[in-house]
Amino acid sequence: MNVINTGGLTMVRMSKIHFARDIHHSCKVLVIGGGTAGCTIAAKFTSDFPPPDNIIIVEPNEVHYYQPLFTLIGGGLKKFESSKKPMADVIPSTAHWLQDRVISIKADENTVITSKGDIINYKIMIVAMGLQLYWDKIPGLVDALKNPEAQVSSIYSPETVTNVFDNIKKTRDGTALFTFPNTAVKCPGAPQKIAYLAEDYWRKQNLRPNIDVVYNTSLPVIFGVKKYADALWKVCESRNIKVNLQTCLIEVRGDRKEAVFQNLQNPKEKFIQKYSFLHVCPPMGPPTELKKHLDLTNDLGYLNVDRKTLQHVKYKNIYGLGDCTSTPNSKTMAAIASQSKILYHNVMDDLSGNPMLMFYDGYASCPLVTAPGKCILAEFDYNLKPLETFPIDQKNEYWIMYMMKKYLFPFLYWNLMLKGYWNGPAVVRKCLQIFKFNK
Repeated sequence: MNVINTGGLTMVRMSKIHFARDIHHSCKVLVIGGGTAGCTIAAKFTSDFPPPDNIIIVEPNEVHYYQPLFTLIGGGLKKFESSKKPMADVIPSTAHWLQDRVISIKADENTVITSKGDIINYKIMIVAMGLQLYWDKIPGLVDALKNPEAQVSSIYSPETVTNVFDNIKKTRDGTALFTFPNTAVKCPGAPQKIAYLAEDYWRKQNLRPNIDVVYNTSLPVIFGVKKYADALWKVCESRNIKVNLQTCLIEVRGDRKEAVFQNLQNPKEKFIQKYSFLHVCPPMGPPTELKKHLDLTNDLGYLNVDRKTLQHVKYKNIYGLGDCTSTPNSKTMAAIASQSKILYHNVMDDLSGNPMLMFYDGYASCPLVTAPGKCILAEFDYNLKPLETFPIDQKNEYWIMYMMKKYLFPFLYWNLMLKGYWNGPAVVRKCLQIFKFNK
């Protein structure tokens, strides 16, 4: 669920206006969030809980986005329109959609309250609220994104992604900076993928000798899995992309085209870099509506669930799915697909009084597009060990992986995953094991 921080005053006013409704709902399964995780898991339960034993989805937004395409949109390789559909078209038709936002969760009473004052009683609640983008955590960033002259871009929002390729095309010389924040992010490969696509464009336009490409990441590694990190270092070295580790963006001065960074190894050390193009991956974290519920969250504000069963550690009729949970996996669409099968079976076992027999292994995947027609398909588990599907060495750049990223994965998303039929590639991986030789 995309969350907009409207500020405390606005929320209070909304509450005063709408709480007079006092409309009560009751359901077997309540899903908070209509993003990738929410729609996917709701679709799985529709045949088990048809009306009147209904599923309720609480989601305020009217448009649903396939966000993994935002990288290709920013690189000029896909159209923005291909990434979105009306929310009404993707929420399961037999589920009850409340176009609203949950502002209070009373877990001891199996009840939530929405911003309009609706009260929802649930038997099972699945929290799938996603991550919130905290643009304002970086001083100057919001104003810079609004200023066309500042040349600041981000693929991380539908409001900003459409300007990214235009700004790439405007850049003719100078320094192009790409950043990764000191927080968890969704699709952690995306901040460097857009750097590769921009670099490829400038190279093909014969502008590359005039432009220094720099990737500043807050992480101590270029990628969390060593096998793929080694491959990405080679990509950067071969294309003269400078990578600075543990370097965090802390301020943007758009009027002067300056970015201020902090050395995380020595936090007192701060320095300014001039830029001609700046791509920012904003800080992210759990939504404000979730963080305030201390009985539900861990110290960082994420829904506190068991990393294997996805069941809440305290409230056994609450489960979490996707980016808002405390599971230490990479936050990707592929992770949600794998988690959704585990969560579905565990909920059904729990309702039947049976022990939970399915466990999430931390599977996640990141198609690391390095250029048009080239992609490293990273797949790995909780231990950051490769968990590859195909009978080839996936640390290499492949055309077929790029085609899967551009065409196959969107098809799977709209036609299978959001309808509850795609659980990730585990079955495919098992079938292809026979061909895995000399890897």
